[in-house]
Amino acid sequence: MKTYRLPSILLIFSLILINACSTNPVTGKKDLMLISKDQEVAMGKESDPEIVGYFGLYEDEKLQKFIEEQGQKMAALSHRPDLTYEFKIVDSPVVNAFAVPGGYVYFTRGIMAHFNNEAEFAGVLGHEIGHIAARHSAKQYSKSMLAQVGLAVGMIVSPTFRQFADVANTGVQLLFLKFGRDAEEQSDKLGVEYSSKIGYDAHEMAGFFNTLKRLQEESGQSVPTFLSTHPDPKNRLKDVGELATKWQQKLNLTNPEVEREAYLRMIDGIIYGEDPKQGYVENNVFYHPVMKFEFPIPRGWTYQNTPQQVQMAPQEGNALMILTLSQEKSLEAAAQAVLQNYQLTLVESEQGEVNGMPALAMVADQQQEQQTIRVLSYLINYNNTIYNFLGVSSVNDFNQFTSTFNQTMQNFDQLTDPSKLNVQPYRVRIKTIERSGTLAQALQQHSVEKDRMEEVAVINGMSLEDKVEKGALIKVIEREEASFSKR
Repeated sequence: MKTYRLPSILLIFSLILINACSTNPVTGKKDLMLISKDQEVAMGKESDPEIVGYFGLYEDEKLQKFIEEQGQKMAALSHRPDLTYEFKIVDSPVVNAFAVPGGYVYFTRGIMAHFNNEAEFAGVLGHEIGHIAARHSAKQYSKSMLAQVGLAVGMIVSPTFRQFADVANTGVQLLFLKFGRDAEEQSDKLGVEYSSKIGYDAHEMAGFFNTLKRLQEESGQSVPTFLSTHPDPKNRLKDVGELATKWQQKLNLTNPEVEREAYLRMIDGIIYGEDPKQGYVENNVFYHPVMKFEFPIPRGWTYQNTPQQVQMAPQEGNALMILTLSQEKSLEAAAQAVLQNYQLTLVESEQGEVNGMPALAMVADQQQEQQTIRVLSYLINYNNTIYNFLGVSSVNDFNQFTSTFNQTMQNFDQLTDPSKLNVQPYRVRIKTIERSGTLAQALQQHSVEKDRMEEVAVINGMSLEDKVEKGALIKVIEREEASFSKR
């Protein structure tokens, strides 16, 4: 083995670090960056279809047009106006906004439903453009170098089974890189600067952060993903408020825009929470009204539904079930694809039926470094589409989960119940306050259910005791009655 003197190694290492440094467009200082601007842009272009495929786009032309117009206006005055930016609303109920390297910014319909004016939106828009301008995602990616940090995977899949979840790709990983305190503070500053420069009142940005904190604190509410991927720096609300005042003075912005009424009318009818047409769970049964199937989910198991697959796992993370669609046309070809794709060795297989539908069941193993993974696969041909169930555990735990796997897979069935097929989503509806009083009184006048009052107060960015004036607009949550066609 050839040996090198320590000084030579240090010199080579120093040269690598020097070549890997680039000037930060925001600070003007040198940053350690292992990817170039061209690589950053290419990464965004590659990730965008993965992200859109993972979530789907929310179909609302006026909202898509709104964020595109505001985004391009803000991008033009950012520290990186040379990038080609794209702005999209993805079809997810999760309260989140995120950016990936190269100029791609995404808002979920969940976060759009929680904004109460254009200024709140503009503050978060500026914050996300700030991450791109300061190259935060690229910097974090340089540090992590393909670290496995996907959202859905991290929620319910242990690292042992991650390959079966099939979502550990670059695009999804990039969304959920956590930023440090310095990066968050810098993006807050840029959010205030950019939103102020296009004429909005950045004080509203601080108000929205308060809504996010209330979402986190409310019992029964899941932590907004925005807070899990954007750690909350100390004194964030106070700092943003002070920055907003300074920028308004600097720009002589005497009448900054808020645009509450225009924004509320624009989101009137936006879907709130899960969209039943994408599949929903009720009493531990998963229903898919569009594809017309149902199956039971084991009690106590967590589930994650995306356009690509349904994942289910116990809290301990020592097993996993997945439902996906096979691209093959026959059960035999689908079975071979499962074995090849996951490098499985067949143990046994059997053809039969599941509730009258042709099916093929097989058990197969995968040898890993430390243990053997055992997989139960059910392939079911329903309406000329092959549904692929996978039940995964270690070979030592397999017998413990076999009956649970079978209970779900063998009860996959056609969905024919009109009451399940025609379930409508909840939507945000904008109402006019009929008489002055408290928010609680206004919500009662619009028949908001008692157990949802606090939830509705949060999406209004208000407390139930806040005073509201006659003629003002508020949000409520309503579900349209399902219509049933006669047979």
